[in-house]
Amino acid sequence: MPAQPRVAVVGAGPSGLYAAAALLASEVPVDVDVLDRLPAPYGLVRYGVAPDHVKMKSVIRVLQKPFDDGSRVRFLGNVRVGEGGIPLDVLREHYHAIVHASGSSVDRALGIPGEELDGSHGSGAFVSWYCGHPDFVDLDPLLDHPGVVVVGAGNVALDVARVLARGHAEMAGTDVPDRVLETLRGSAVADVHVVIRRGPEHVKFTPAELRQIGELDDVQVLVHDDGVLAAGVPEPEERRQKQNLALLTEWTAHTPGDAPRRIHLHFLRTPVRLLEEGGRVAGMVVERNEVRDGKVVGTGEEETLEAGLVVRAIGYSGEPIPGLPYDARNGIVPNDAGRVVDGDRPVPGAYVTGWIKRGPTGVIGTNKHDAVETVASLLDDLHTLPDPEYPDPDSVVERLEAYGIEPVTWSDWGRLDAEELRLGEARGGAERVKVAELGEMLAAARGRTGAPAS
Repeated sequence: MPAQPRVAVVGAGPSGLYAAAALLASEVPVDVDVLDRLPAPYGLVRYGVAPDHVKMKSVIRVLQKPFDDGSRVRFLGNVRVGEGGIPLDVLREHYHAIVHASGSSVDRALGIPGEELDGSHGSGAFVSWYCGHPDFVDLDPLLDHPGVVVVGAGNVALDVARVLARGHAEMAGTDVPDRVLETLRGSAVADVHVVIRRGPEHVKFTPAELRQIGELDDVQVLVHDDGVLAAGVPEPEERRQKQNLALLTEWTAHTPGDAPRRIHLHFLRTPVRLLEEGGRVAGMVVERNEVRDGKVVGTGEEETLEAGLVVRAIGYSGEPIPGLPYDARNGIVPNDAGRVVDGDRPVPGAYVTGWIKRGPTGVIGTNKHDAVETVASLLDDLHTLPDPEYPDPDSVVERLEAYGIEPVTWSDWGRLDAEELRLGEARGGAERVKVAELGEMLAAARGRTGAPAS
């Protein structure tokens, strides 16, 4: 084995960058290439954290630390692995091991009639749109109707509701691309209906996230719980649940006022079907539920919520990685402590971390422990792994170029980063404005032109 083992990390989001950091921290000297199909790093932090959650985005300062050691870690952005890019088996010829950190990006479906209508979106797509992901710049959601339905009982549902209910001026101070800001400027949305299947004592919101929607300017929160809270619910053991119930109980006293926008929390409601008018969403029919013997059951009574946009925030699933086994039921690559396994047999040199390893659970920090476990497995196996056919670090760049791929380096990303900071200063009040269109991102990264905001 060469003195310096080489590892590729595929995915520059939190899970991949925590893995890179764990590799650098090991006693075994390892060279690391972090590959990502986009020209920008940070994955879910850049494209999943809501634009108005600036404090949460500050974790970027931690995630970028591996690149401070430029002699041992390289960023190779704009590199697609698999279909349309470099095949995995070809990439494997350049490394002792590959850590896959591709996440879980497929929106789960409600499985109800009308879900395919124009104006019906998964939260992954919708959040990616307002966060400036290049795959979703053309989503152009319909915000010309006063009603919106968001389905879900977690923080993502509240993020979507909050962004849609915020005033345009507030969003101008965030990093949303200009194209998104213009869409929000013209929004007719006045009522955001959050549909939750279970009761208020079961929601997965964090109290801080729930409290935020009650602090929005010119927005009123209305709770529709069929009198459940007034009748009294068993006091939960979890502190978080107690805080949620206290907030929700306080808000049950709200009656509709003259606020220009409202967020409605509809508990004990199950989506039944989407209504259509002119080929697009016109509303959602929901069934009222009740709790019997601790179980949520439908009553058969239906209600209609008028809306021109429906966003489902009910979870995500992973995508198969060509060349690796896949557990379709759980949406993950089967693994043992991060070692990819095919049946009972480990797949030599293949490892996973993050959501593609465990499923879409936990918070950003959860990925750190996850990555440490995976890297420990990799380092334990390192002496058993064969040397790559092409160990020279320059060989992988030459191979990428042979596949028509021009990688974006860390210094290239620095130019794109600087351009976004310049755009934020030009807008006024924003730290940065994201460049969202892929061609413009690459132009800014290469320093070929000043890229306008998308």
